Amino acid sequence: MNENLQIRTFKKTGHIEVICGSMFSGKTEELIRRIRRAEIAKQRVKVFKPKIDNRYSEFEIVSHNEQSYPSVVVEDASEIPEKSFDVEVIGIDEAQFFDNNLIEICQNLADSGRRVIVAGLDQDYRALPLNRCRSFIGC
Repeated sequence: MNENLQIRTFKKTGHIEVICGSMFSGKTEELIRRIRRAEIAKQRVKVFKPKIDNRYSEFEIVSHNEQSYPSVVVEDASEIPEKSFDVEVIGIDEAQFFDNNLIEICQNLADSGRRVIVAGLDQDYRALPLNRCRSFIGC
């Protein structure tokens, strides 16, 4: 055996990607695009949406141009970690509807080596900032 052989191990690092913007700006469409790209790369994915968002479909996220993707409906963001233990990429749509612990949950998921993609509004209908999405990007 070669004594000069070094075995290196690399820690799998995760990260958070934020898709934010106004209504009808293509946030869900972009989330679906990124999720589908992850699937093409043979990564295990799961998408979550809040129970309150049942406008177009009960069990899918749906963009305004009618693209859709199956999703898991959760009442609270704290359900996401236990329902995503077997995936590498986690998508979260309509972030503004989740409770305040969403940011910490996403950070913990990223710290465990996951890619977390979060989509949500950055302002309300009056153009006032929504702090949850803005907190992800440090505003």
